Amino acid sequence: MIQSNRMLDCEGLACPLPVVKTKKAIEEMNAGEVLEVRATDKGSVADLQSWANRTGHQYIGLKEEGGIYRHFLRKSSESETKPETKHPHVISNEKLSLKLKDGGNFKVLDVREPAEYSFNRIPGAISIPMGELEKKLDTLPKDAEYLVVCRTGTRSDLACQLLSERGYSKVINVVPGMSAWEGPMERDE
Repeated sequence: MIQSNRMLDCEGLACPLPVVKTKKAIEEMNAGEVLEVRATDKGSVADLQSWANRTGHQYIGLKEEGGIYRHFLRKSSESETKPETKHPHVISNEKLSLKLKDGGNFKVLDVREPAEYSFNRIPGAISIPMGELEKKLDTLPKDAEYLVVCRTGTRSDLACQLLSERGYSKVINVVPGMSAWEGPMERDE
């Protein structure tokens, strides 16, 4: 049994709230202490691992019990942490909508979970959930331009950083993403 110093309840919360609340809780803890985050959002699995990796905190592991994801993170010392960064290339929903109308040689990459994608998505968007992105990089040509979308722009920011680190040079984060998308949409019937 993993012992934690603090438990954070994020059940029922969707991206980006589990990461936002985790960040605040970690800031209030001492180096070496362990935080248990309980979440029901499947996206939290990729989101919290990615956040910990980007900031230098240790993602110890995950236990899934009855639809509740129990994440365990250890706060790193100040010398081990890294400043949080954002992907520098961003486009608004409105500008993406205009690009879609004008056409062009780019791909919309949707990194939300399959259930989110099936209920509303940008027509023609490629679905690769954030948690599967690293394993599926070989399916994405490196010379293509990718406009990456999620629900709020947080998960897509993480995806953009991952793609950039792996040599993709034309990667743009769509902000705020599907939570405020007013352009054309399709859904599974």
